[in-house]
Amino acid sequence: MGMTWFKALAVFGQELMTNPRPIGAACPSSPGLARRVARMVGKSPDHYVLEIGAGTGAITAALLRDCVPAHRLIAVERSPSMVQLLRQRFDGVRVVEADACELTAALSAIKGVDPRRITHIVSSLPLRSLLPEQVEKITREFCKLMAYGPQLVQYTYNLRQGSGEVLANFRRSVSSLVWLNLPPARVEVFCAAPAPALSQRSSPKPRRPSSATPFLLASGAKAVNASPRH
Repeated sequence: MGMTWFKALAVFGQELMTNPRPIGAACPSSPGLARRVARMVGKSPDHYVLEIGAGTGAITAALLRDCVPAHRLIAVERSPSMVQLLRQRFDGVRVVEADACELTAALSAIKGVDPRRITHIVSSLPLRSLLPEQVEKITREFCKLMAYGPQLVQYTYNLRQGSGEVLANFRRSVSSLVWLNLPPARVEVFCAAPAPALSQRSSPKPRRPSSATPFLLASGAKAVNASPRH
C-alpha cells in the first residue's frame, strides 16, 4: 500500500474528466464512508468479499483493515488506469479488470473462482447515474450471485430515497447515513427477496461449501473489458 493519497486523487481526477458518468462523485470516498461500509460487512473467518467499482481503493483499504485478509478479497474495476493503481497499492488482492454488466461471466472465466464462497458484495457503482439498460444488466448479475445467499452493501448519494427503487428486486435490511463524505452518503445492506412459500418448499436454497475450501484466483488473471461504478 505504498501509493500515496495524492497519486490516487490524481488518477481519480483524470478518470472523472475523461469519463464522468461511471464515476458518479466529485471526490473519492472519505475514510468515514469507507469505515461505515466495512462496519456493514463486519469481520468473520467465513467472509469472502467481492468489491465492485473499487476505484482508487478507499473502500478496499478499509475492507482489508477491518474485514478480510487480502486473499479473501476480489476487487473488480472497469478502468485500466485504476486497475493498475489498485494492483500497485494492494499486494495479494485479486484485482479483476471487468465490466459490472458482465460480472458473472468475468468471474467464471477465472480459474478457481467459486461464487458460492462469496458472503458479501460491496458495490460502489453509481446506479442512479447509469443508463437504465446498464442498471438492468447489473441488477441481473447481482441476482445471479445473491441466489447463493451473500449480502449486498451499496452506498448512494440519494439520501432521501436510497437505492431501494433501483434495487427493487432485493430486500433492504439496514440503512445508515454518513455525513462526513463529499457528498454525504447513505449506506444500505440488501439481501435476496424471500421467494413465495411454495417455491421455498420446492426449491431449497443453494448451500455454500465448507469454509475449509480455499477461494482461489489465477495469479495475474485479467477478465473481459469494462464499465460502471459508484
